[in-house]
Amino acid sequence: MGRTTTAGRRSRTFVAAAAGLAALLVAGCGAAPGVGPAGGGGESVIRTIDPYGGDPATEGTPKNGSVLVMGTDREASGFDPTVQNTNQAATAVYDSLLKLDGGEPEPYMARSMESPDAGRTWLLGLRDGVRFSDGTPLDAQAVIVNVQRHIDKASSPGHRFTEPIASMRAVDPLTVEFRLNRPFGQFPAAFAANFTGGSLGMIISPAALQQWGDEIAMHPVGAGPFVLSDWVRDSRMQLTRNPDYWQAGLPRLDGLEFRPLPDTETRYASLENGDVDLIFGGYHTELLRGAQNPNLRVYYGSGHGAEWSFFNFQRPPFDDRRMREAFIRAIDRNALGATQYRGQWEPANGYFGNDSEYNTPEATAAWPTYDPERARRLVQEYVADGGSATIEYKTTNAPNRVAFAEFLQAQMAAVGITLKPVFYDLAQYSSEVVLSGDFQVGGNVGGPVDAPYPAASNVFHTGGSQNYGKYSNPEVDAALDQAAASLDEAERTRLYQRVQLLTNQDLVESYYSRGYLSTVAKPDVKGVVRYLTRDMFFATTWLDR
Repeated sequence: MGRTTTAGRRSRTFVAAAAGLAALLVAGCGAAPGVGPAGGGGESVIRTIDPYGGDPATEGTPKNGSVLVMGTDREASGFDPTVQNTNQAATAVYDSLLKLDGGEPEPYMARSMESPDAGRTWLLGLRDGVRFSDGTPLDAQAVIVNVQRHIDKASSPGHRFTEPIASMRAVDPLTVEFRLNRPFGQFPAAFAANFTGGSLGMIISPAALQQWGDEIAMHPVGAGPFVLSDWVRDSRMQLTRNPDYWQAGLPRLDGLEFRPLPDTETRYASLENGDVDLIFGGYHTELLRGAQNPNLRVYYGSGHGAEWSFFNFQRPPFDDRRMREAFIRAIDRNALGATQYRGQWEPANGYFGNDSEYNTPEATAAWPTYDPERARRLVQEYVADGGSATIEYKTTNAPNRVAFAEFLQAQMAAVGITLKPVFYDLAQYSSEVVLSGDFQVGGNVGGPVDAPYPAASNVFHTGGSQNYGKYSNPEVDAALDQAAASLDEAERTRLYQRVQLLTNQDLVESYYSRGYLSTVAKPDVKGVVRYLTRDMFFATTWLDR
């Protein structure tokens, strides 16, 4: 029987990864396979530390009251889980039916998730007495209404999870039965996923849906620890404590305030000078500075995923594998680490890290090494066949992204590629470039992610919500689908190893580094509970002041 219960557990994937990540990269800057601190010698300050939050046993007696002020790297589009966007406040309003614990889904707002028949039928058990902030019950029918919204909207980031659902019914007011048209062993993960990647576990009050209709994105009503009270776009979003929250005695804070600070330098300076208590770090810059500052606390784990440039498989020149290979082989990793990461980084040779059980020596060997001569020949062949080696590289206008684009420009010039950087602010870049598909090659800050499903499917599966370059390989789709269906951990490992090999052979992305999404906070911010993606569960957060 497939079963997700309230007992905590750590997956073998997490244990293996954490052991390797805790001691990552202490070699000198140019040494293979990794590089360490600038100047060499000591331990890298960028390493996995408190990836899922702090240890309550060491943080003292929690205090109630106060408002936590946070800086985000973008303005949220809204609170509708069926609309693709990043919103750090979403979990504060909704919580989640299930929650990842070391990469494995466990009950949270729900009490259980079980399968009696190897993943073809799933029974979701709800807690008695959980109510939305409008006073209506979070019951089986509310779950069905919300899941149906993802079913009905093909553009929803959660739609993929609903495709195997043949039927839903309320067995009783606190039990939902999902009958699937095929085994789906990873179905519980859909109810624990983060808001950006798509989640079925963030539930809106049906009464609010009926009242607000398409405007629900601006008027969310959930059962989470906080309630949206005021939102001045591009200025601040304010949430207040939900007095009827389902966890007794929580939340501890009186309120939350989110301030969109898309400029990296401004965001970090706001933390250092005390304007905000916590920032959601999107780049290596914030993580490195935070880790070097004894007056700040960093939460970080590299997990799965990576930073990469993503190719558009639907447009020249990167619909031709030769140009993808040339682009990758043109990049000098030693120069990249020294100039762009201050020697403090972890290079990436695939979606899964070198120490991941989902990586293999064969997959690593498939990844092209730095070879400018080979790159130059490939470019010449492509141009001789009538192609153009003049390319636009679109990315954000964050200072580190600008510097990276200029570095790439010089690297590509050395092999005969004329790279023309085009810069956008983050919100504009997301809508006008990434989601619209209007690019040849684009810059991306991806990873870390907590678990291979659904993240790898989002990136590599045909039609995946983060498959911005429209990559499609039936063998990869089959491996991803089989991994999602399986309840057998060994089989899933083998299948994800297959995905790593195939996508490395296809050169889907130009990987360069593991991801550096982090949470950086003042030391008086306690009770942090988070995903590697930076999503936080705010009920236990408190301020020691």
